[in-house]
Amino acid sequence: MTSNTLAAGPRVQQRSDPGALPSAMLVVDDIYKGFHNRSGKAKSAEPSHTAVLEGISFDVQPGEVVSLLGASGCGKTTLLRIIAGLIRSDAGSIEVQGVDVRSPRKDLCMVFQNFSLLPWRSVLSNVSFPLELDGVAKPEREKIALEYLEIVGLAGFEHHYPHELSGGMQQRVGIARGLIRKPLVLLMDEPFGALDAQTREALQEDFILIWKQLKTTVVFVTHSIDEALVLSDRIIVLSSRPGRIKKTIVPPFAKSRAATDLRTLPEFAVCAQEVRNLLREERTA
Repeated sequence: MTSNTLAAGPRVQQRSDPGALPSAMLVVDDIYKGFHNRSGKAKSAEPSHTAVLEGISFDVQPGEVVSLLGASGCGKTTLLRIIAGLIRSDAGSIEVQGVDVRSPRKDLCMVFQNFSLLPWRSVLSNVSFPLELDGVAKPEREKIALEYLEIVGLAGFEHHYPHELSGGMQQRVGIARGLIRKPLVLLMDEPFGALDAQTREALQEDFILIWKQLKTTVVFVTHSIDEALVLSDRIIVLSSRPGRIKKTIVPPFAKSRAATDLRTLPEFAVCAQEVRNLLREERTA
């Protein structure tokens, strides 16, 4: 991974009062990321590197759901991995509760699109696996895992194996596993993207109920305008590569998303069209 990054390291900011926690749970400050081109030619007319993200700055408040929305290749997943500490930015900084993120942390958990379940482990064992890595005794970690399986609606399936579950149920397992450490920030990389439309919509509704119960801070990557509007307090629309923040959308109905079918609201259609126009501008630029 490091062989593909530029030489510059992330800029570290020092707070005047290190003991005072910021109001934001997550602060993303002026992130830049580029990758070296590998053309395979001795001499190439291509630039030596490609900028993927440029000047990305935003914060996420405790308990807020913020979606990153943009076209393929705009750097959404790269940004999520930088926030998670899986890769380093070339400039800028990431802070969670005022502490720089320089490497993977137990309190930053990811849920992936492809479920990433261990096929030889039961549902209970998959969900409890992070606590096993943390050295939590088996009775305690299984007790906690059962609680989270109930939260995601899988009570009674703890002894099943991934191949015995539908895609939607497998992703519920992934969500429970991501939540079991009670992360400060849950990072979700198109978690419902591989599901059929009906299952995807049902999981969106279920996730809203889970979020309402736990109030976890979430950064959610998606290609879907509807999904972003249904799930988010704010939507950060990214431009085409290099990814920059084109606009931040605050859906006026966000506070009502756990109580009504937002898709039926006239203002939902208005917001969807605004986001669609922003993305269309990128395609025609």
